[in-house]
Amino acid sequence: MIKKIFIPNRGEIAVRIIRACSEMGITSVAAYSAADRDALHVQMADEAVEIGPASALESYLNMENVIKAAKRMKADAVHPGYGFLAENSEFARLCEDKGLIFIGPPSSALSLVADKVASRVTVSKAKVPIIPGMITPKAKISEISKEADKIGFPVLVKASMGGGGKGMQVVRDKSKLKEAVEAGRRIAKSAFGDDTVYLEKYIENPRHVEIQVLADNHGNAVHLFERECSIQRRHQKIIEESPSTAIDEKTRKEMGETAVRVVKETGYRNAGTVEFLLDQDKNFYFLEVNARVQVEHPVTEWVTGVDIVKQQIMVANGEKLELEQENIMHHGHAIETRIYAEDPENNFLPSPGLITFLREPAGPGIRVDSGIYMGYRVPPFYDPILSKVIVYDETRERAIARSIQALSSYSIGGIKTIIPFLLGILRHKKFRAGEMSTSFIDEYRDEILQFDHDGKVPFEALAAYGIFSMKKMGVPSFTEAEAGIPRVWETIGGWRISR
Repeated sequence: MIKKIFIPNRGEIAVRIIRACSEMGITSVAAYSAADRDALHVQMADEAVEIGPASALESYLNMENVIKAAKRMKADAVHPGYGFLAENSEFARLCEDKGLIFIGPPSSALSLVADKVASRVTVSKAKVPIIPGMITPKAKISEISKEADKIGFPVLVKASMGGGGKGMQVVRDKSKLKEAVEAGRRIAKSAFGDDTVYLEKYIENPRHVEIQVLADNHGNAVHLFERECSIQRRHQKIIEESPSTAIDEKTRKEMGETAVRVVKETGYRNAGTVEFLLDQDKNFYFLEVNARVQVEHPVTEWVTGVDIVKQQIMVANGEKLELEQENIMHHGHAIETRIYAEDPENNFLPSPGLITFLREPAGPGIRVDSGIYMGYRVPPFYDPILSKVIVYDETRERAIARSIQALSSYSIGGIKTIIPFLLGILRHKKFRAGEMSTSFIDEYRDEILQFDHDGKVPFEALAAYGIFSMKKMGVPSFTEAEAGIPRVWETIGGWRISR
């Protein structure tokens, strides 16, 4: 029986897991790097332990340190969240060898599906349509170049391990291939500890639709319908929703059944996502298996009522799925927007720094999964995701309106975020009409960037309140001259006086 879970992750996903543990009566242990001593997940967990310096390679990706810390804290299980070691089969095997329950697929299945090249070969045997591409990874650039010629340009350089769009490079010209491969390898090594890359044919203007799956250790597997993830920037999803406007009930059924077939063919267990690309003729192709909980899992939780993180823990605990496919229904519409500490008006450069004010949205049908608080200093070392705003309503039109309302009331002072950019997307006529593809942002970027600055008022009083509150919290004082920190009223968002 799982009584204590070690969480070698950070930010909003660590907080999400901690909350699930609390509700289930399970002790949570937060792992943190030297840069994350004051992070929210450290404060919220029942116990916490430092696992290394700020560098992810020396802390969150350091398997030896993570395992030693988990054993030292007498944890029964490890929940890796997403990113970092979540899809690392060697880490899963180490957990198994050391008597720790890995909350995810077994290492044998993970080594297959987490390796995107190997999983392509396996699912093709199950007659699942796949995108043309490499079936074995190549080390030499000369070999990769030959593969690119066979596939035909444009091609997509992808990391074999991990996900989240990290390491992806679109190459339209052979002269740019070597540079793209080298860049992909560097990013993959930093993000996942493995620099293996491979090539796929790049499909122009597809839609990205994924199926959430759950499988237990007793041969049961179900799907929880689809999520539309076509709104992406640099291959990183920033808005997700369910259901998708791109598919009908027939296609939905076919994709769900195909996803379950992939799960059974690979021997997959626990929660995962089978991802597909949908071309302009509505043909779908297997893309990859994301062998972990997804950033966008709350979208599915809203429309199905299934708590995916709790299901992960229950499956890892050896329990049978109580869900039966014919009884799983989806209702209404949910939309998630990811809040990144990036400056959209400065080529999306990261915007680390001190959060001088924070007002999160609230109300019916609004959920905020967050890893920040007022007075927290966002470090420059990791993925800049701060939080996620997930809304639910009866129809897509109402869900969009609710999402706009929620984001308009979300204020994060002291750093730049992509909230104005997200609002620009939600207000765009093409998005509202459900007409989108993975190239949506590239195509309409200039229109999206025309932010509405009306209603911005320099609320010095509000700034003073933020400073006063931080002093009460014991946060060190700061000045406007402090490098990289905009004044509060420059970042506070739109404000107006209500009567």
